[in-house]
Amino acid sequence: MDQVGFKGELKEYFASLKANPAMYFKTEDELLAAYREFRRTVEPLLPKLFEVKPKADFEIRPVEAFRAASASGGSYQAPSEDGSRLGIFYVNTFDLKARPRWALESLYLHEATPGHHFQIALQRELEDLPRFRRFTGETGFNEGWGLYAESLGKELGVYTEPAMYFGALDAELWRAIRLVADTGIHAKGWTRKRVLDFMYANSPVEPTRAIAEAERFMAIPGQALAYKIGQLKIRELRTRAEKALGTRFDVRAFHTEVLKDGSVPLAILEGKIDRWIGERKAGPAAAR
Repeated sequence: MDQVGFKGELKEYFASLKANPAMYFKTEDELLAAYREFRRTVEPLLPKLFEVKPKADFEIRPVEAFRAASASGGSYQAPSEDGSRLGIFYVNTFDLKARPRWALESLYLHEATPGHHFQIALQRELEDLPRFRRFTGETGFNEGWGLYAESLGKELGVYTEPAMYFGALDAELWRAIRLVADTGIHAKGWTRKRVLDFMYANSPVEPTRAIAEAERFMAIPGQALAYKIGQLKIRELRTRAEKALGTRFDVRAFHTEVLKDGSVPLAILEGKIDRWIGERKAGPAAAR
């Protein structure tokens, strides 16, 4: 609000963004073209933070019409085992008013690169893992990585436009709303209406998205909590490594260590990173 010189309250700012035609795509093709253009922006930036990436590529597709009304804003489907099909970043183009421009960058980072495509496609390529580990995952790890990937936007060199950084902050706000909704539904006896009212009162969300999200969390107890616990753990481990290693800390090597064994329970991840920190502190001989 300060950056754009907005004078008023937060809800008034939400209302001003929602009323701005420039914040919305006019057609499905325009929306998909914007995501594909952003991909071209991100790809050259990834080596700043990552030294490994999957062999498999991915494509950007609209969510199929038969499921779009109830689907989330975006999702990822892993590439096929035999390499005959690419990974897919599905972008929901149903009800364009519910798919504002400000959501583009954070959603891309979460679902595509360096989010789910990096994490899931790399796991599929670990042929020494048993199949149940290659083709399944821990929600805390998988979705925690997706949220962590969103948080890397400033480091990567995106979120430079105020609207896009607002989108990243709005996504974080939405995760806070999800924590309340998940707990409200499954521990406090909240009704569907109470969840929706809470969403509308605390974000600029449109009904299409709010309803899909409310019904999603009605159906999947604890998923929203798992997302955030995973993100917090990965960020905690990175901070621990940065403090312990000082100038020896290499963010690219840290990301490799997090991803290189596929999806694991968070306690296993913590033990793995602690061992990695110990090896780094001891020097190259210990690492060998």
